Amino acid sequence: MTKIAHLCAALAAASLSACTGLGADVHAVSGNGADHAVAMQGEQTYSLARTQPQDDSADHPQAEKLLRDELSKDGFVDTAGKPAHYLLSIAYSTRPASIGIGGEECAPPDCGAGSDGPAALLFGREYQHALTLRFFDYASGTERYKVSAVFLDRHADPLRALPLLVKAALAKLPFDAPADWRVKLSIDKASGAPNVESMKPLQR
Repeated sequence: MTKIAHLCAALAAASLSACTGLGADVHAVSGNGADHAVAMQGEQTYSLARTQPQDDSADHPQAEKLLRDELSKDGFVDTAGKPAHYLLSIAYSTRPASIGIGGEECAPPDCGAGSDGPAALLFGREYQHALTLRFFDYASGTERYKVSAVFLDRHADPLRALPLLVKAALAKLPFDAPADWRVKLSIDKASGAPNVESMKPLQR
């Protein structure tokens, strides 16, 4: 076997054993320093806030539908622009991440830390997807709760990652202290929908 063949075989084996399963890092904080659960007490109604770029985006309605569907499972109701208990803002982004192979417990940006090299040629560029949800008191504008989820994959399309990000960010509403959690997910073979397999706090 040639040196190149040895290298390809080693990288392929590593890709199967490293970062097994799907995982997202979640960071959750209350806006006023109160306990997360206390910060989220009150009527479970919300109205979505949009920026002008989101109004002009053809993709954003799909992101909002994912969010509405997931929030409805926790009993939250969208008032469709009418006064509500919460004003909810959504922000998401996708950017190239460092290329590399991380371990099973790796966490962005540590997972995949490395440089462009043979792995990039074999498996493609790695991308970091991020979603942040901010719950504001509708009447006062005070931020009550903020949760962010980060996920790494090798697909540049943000809509492909959004179902995983939404599922991870809302795996628990609200998350308990501490602020940082690791959410492991799986994909249902029949529906293609993500499912939460486990949640555990991370020690930073």
